[in-house]
Order: sequence, then structure tokens, then C-alpha cells
Amino acid sequence: MEELARAMAAWMDDRAHNALEPGSSLPAFDAPLLGCASGADPLFARIRADIGEDFYWSPAQAHAWAFPDDPAEDEELSVIAWVLPQTRDTRQAHRKARELPSAQWSKARHYGEQVNEALRRHVVELLAARGVRACAPALLPQWGRAVSERFGFASTWSERHAAHVCGLGCFGLSDGLITRAGKAVRVGSVVARAAFAPTPRPYERHDEWCLRARGVPCRACMKRCPAGAISEAGHDKGKCKAYIRGVTAPWVASDQLGFPVNSCGFCQTGTPCEAGVPPVKKSR
Repeated sequence: MEELARAMAAWMDDRAHNALEPGSSLPAFDAPLLGCASGADPLFARIRADIGEDFYWSPAQAHAWAFPDDPAEDEELSVIAWVLPQTRDTRQAHRKARELPSAQWSKARHYGEQVNEALRRHVVELLAARGVRACAPALLPQWGRAVSERFGFASTWSERHAAHVCGLGCFGLSDGLITRAGKAVRVGSVVARAAFAPTPRPYERHDEWCLRARGVPCRACMKRCPAGAISEAGHDKGKCKAYIRGVTAPWVASDQLGFPVNSCGFCQTGTPCEAGVPPVKKSR
């Protein structure tokens, strides 16, 4: 894993791969954080049961879609996940935004996800060069959207949940992943037919790094959301999607970048968890 981490960091260091927009000298993201879990980790099965067993993939199912001629059991697989932190410049620009996204954030959402897609392919190629079969579930043609009976909008494979299992972060009230680099991140993952040492999970609860789960009445992400989609009850995915599709994406197309981008992310900046795991202040 250390060799893979070095190769990924070197790839991200090259502006030809990691730029805020084509030809820019500014990076889309800072250096990636990497984690790993066994495909047989019981948490994958618990998440699948929670979200929807009728559509949500196990690592073995994702691998089977990519390699139908060579299926594998979960025990033979490892899931490798990474976090791509937004840069300080992007976070600072977006922190000032209130109802419409900053240009830097929209570029990081659009061009940055292209960086992430290329990184997924690069990791698959790096592993293949070492004789390891791997796939990026989010890039498979079978990957798609679904509706969870319990949680509403969902997908057949969640990058954030994979990262959570791989020891990279916990979920906040807004459903964002709070990582050691904060919540202003993008996430990616691959499933590999190899046994890598799992990354220890430094938490027990899925929301352990959210201040509210530690008894602090934080309302920062609620206050940042222009759609009113975050409340004491959690994240209203319907309101969130409606605001992005009906307000921010059309505005990015007409007034900012010239094409629609599902750009929002207000709940990821201007919060105590923007750039790290927020500490709990001890009372005297």
C-alpha cells in the first residue's frame, strides 16, 4: 500500500493530471489520503443491509460486474479508498459564498471530478501492472442511481461509505464525510483482487467525528445551507437535489462556467469540520 500511495501522490503532483481547470497551474486537490479494508469486512454487509440489499453492491458484486468470467469472494478482495482534499484557496473562496457557489468550487466540482475519474483509472492500471485485477465501481457501466426505502436517493456503490469502512472518515449531520482533512473533499475507490493490510478505523460510530455526536450543539452546516435542507432531523435529500438542479446548476451554466454543474457544497465550508476533525473544547 505504501508503494501505491507514493505512486498516487506523484501522479497528483503533476498539473497535467491534477489541475483546477485545463491549463491551470493551480491544483484541483491537495495530496490524497489513502485507506484500505478487506472485502469481507462485516461493515460492508451492514451498510448494504441498511441501504438496500436489492440494489447495493458488495465488493464481490462490483468485481463480478467488471470480471464476469472470473468471480471472486469478498474474502479475496480489498477495497482501496481515497480522499481528495479541496485546496485552501478553493475553501476560502467558497467560504465567502452564500447562496450561489464560488467559481473555484464549481471548477473543482466539474474538472476536479474528472481528475478523480482519471485517478480511478490510474489506480486500476497501477494494480494491473502488478498483476492485480481491479475495478473502479463508480466507473462501471452497471453503476447507477437507486432509491433506498430508508434513505431515499442512493446509488449501487457509495464512495463515501467505502471510505468510511476504510478508516478515512465519519458522517456528519449533512451526510458529508468528515475526514482528517475535513469535510471539503471528493472521494474515490477501487476493488482489487489482492489482500492488503486493512487501515485501522479510529472510530466506532458512523458519526463519531461530528460535533453533534459528541454533545456539542453545532448548527454550522444548517446555517450554511441556502436550501434549508439540513435540520435537527438530518439531511433532506429532496430539498438538496431540488436546489442544486433548479438553482445552482442553471446559474453556473448561465452566469459562471457556461455549462451546468451540480455545484453546491455550502455545508462543506465555513464549518468547524471544513478542514479537519473538529476538537471538542473541554469545559473548565
